[in-house]
Amino acid sequence: MVLRFEPPLVPPDAAAARLRAQGYAVVSADGVAALCGTSSRQLGAITPSWDGLEPDAYLRDGGRYRRRRHSCFVVEPGRIEQVPHRAHWQSLDYNALHGGMHRWFEPILPGIAGSDALHALLSGLGRLFSQVRAAPRWYVEAHQFRIDTTDGVGRPTPEGAHRDGVDFVAVLLIARQGIKGGETRVFEAEGPRGERFTLEQPGSALLLDDTRVIHESTPIQPVDAATPGHRDTLVLTYRAGSFQGEAQVPATSGR
Repeated sequence: MVLRFEPPLVPPDAAAARLRAQGYAVVSADGVAALCGTSSRQLGAITPSWDGLEPDAYLRDGGRYRRRRHSCFVVEPGRIEQVPHRAHWQSLDYNALHGGMHRWFEPILPGIAGSDALHALLSGLGRLFSQVRAAPRWYVEAHQFRIDTTDGVGRPTPEGAHRDGVDFVAVLLIARQGIKGGETRVFEAEGPRGERFTLEQPGSALLLDDTRVIHESTPIQPVDAATPGHRDTLVLTYRAGSFQGEAQVPATSGR
């Protein structure tokens, strides 16, 4: 028997306070929709696009378990701009396995990148994070992930427990199908406190202050060895000043 720990859900109107107090918050699917001024049904409309993700060709552990798409946006009050397609880059300080290289993933499909659902998430979560730490604009990277068990084991975070090198991170669970594992673990970056739980509700989200906590998800395995499963997530990272690898833009200037 595998022990399962329920996620420590908070109401949407308490998410900012929890982020300030503990550096992370977990919100239900209805709570995410409420934060973003939309509905769970509208957000669920983008779910089928995870069936069209492309293989991740950059995995240095030799795995074939990850598919993804990636696009970037600048989010300001009342305005969202998708920027020209760019590489995903992290320093080795934040990603010892895949840092230091420009990774060019296929972009998020236009119908998803321009959808009301994704724009509601981008702006609504931006408003929330600005309550915790104000910024005139957020430089947001959006990652669609599918981790599968075709080869027996899939690793949502092959780099291990980590920070992403941004200000805030939102991890939205899109789907879990035919898997066990995938436990989320969050730890204080500068302290002993940690918590573990499993996100299982589609549309629920883990919200992180990346400057204060580190996180990881444990490997997944198929429930039935004859039937591969998968875990789908949407990861949105918010950074003030610039995308990673760019010079910081002064807060008073335009883009």
